[in-house]
Amino acid sequence: MNFKHLRYFLVVAQEGSINRASEKLHLTPQTISGQLKLLEHELGTALFKKRGRNLILTKAGQHALNYAEDIFQLGDELQQSIDNPAPHKQQRFNIGIADVLPKLITYHLLEPALKLNDASRLICEEGPLPSLLADLATQKLDLVLADRPLDASFHIRGYNHLLGECGLSFFATTTVAATYRANFPASLEGAPMLMPSAETERGMGLKRWFERYKIRPDIRVECADTALIEAFGLSGAGIFCAPTVIEQQMTRQYGVEVIGRMDDIRERFYAISLERRVSHPGVLAVCNAAKMAFFDEAEPSDKAVISESTASDHQQ
Repeated sequence: MNFKHLRYFLVVAQEGSINRASEKLHLTPQTISGQLKLLEHELGTALFKKRGRNLILTKAGQHALNYAEDIFQLGDELQQSIDNPAPHKQQRFNIGIADVLPKLITYHLLEPALKLNDASRLICEEGPLPSLLADLATQKLDLVLADRPLDASFHIRGYNHLLGECGLSFFATTTVAATYRANFPASLEGAPMLMPSAETERGMGLKRWFERYKIRPDIRVECADTALIEAFGLSGAGIFCAPTVIEQQMTRQYGVEVIGRMDDIRERFYAISLERRVSHPGVLAVCNAAKMAFFDEAEPSDKAVISESTASDHQQ
């Protein structure tokens, strides 16, 4: 493969048009267009399709882009290692993070890997779980963090490691919390609610929980991005949920207040790997620290807790 063609392809993909790429590369649009056609001919597939005046990647183009980025990143690292030789090669720990995971939970799970040694580097990729598992299967990732276990529906052979579980807390700004804290959870009837998407584990759990207690909240926002839900919540748009294990950080860092807690639906967090017996030092650090420290912390308890017998864990 001609890597010059691949470089032109990468720049066109980044810029979204041949004209903008030609300005960046200081080449004529005709030259770049011709080189792209040669690359597409060599690969036997189209890499771009037109949308208005811009070019967008085809499915094959997106696949090629992933490889192109890796290839040139390694090339840059090679040059840096020659220019600034280090006594030890930096070990890469490639982690996939399901986009539904709360950022504070993700930070706590990954923090132990940063303490391994000075020669480790975390490479984090966030995205939908099926896409991350595909990268795990091809060994582009060492580990995937998720809120649900790997099952037969993914058609990938791997192993689940339960990191921990906890209940959920309901949060809101001071003004909203003052209105809905009393008589929880009945107070949530008609309350402005910021909900995770119904396709997520948390969304499905909350839906069942509301049905069980015959509560009909006023759902103002529904999306899979927990960071976006929290942003709406911090603006006073409604009530939102987060794992109880990070409750103190949520109240201290964001200035929100707890309305109540539910413990009868447990939120679980998993590390998914290709190994049954984990050997990668980064994976070991994440799994061991989560089980031994983070989720072992006592969860707060007061009168605003709803608790019933939990469903048995069907995993592992």
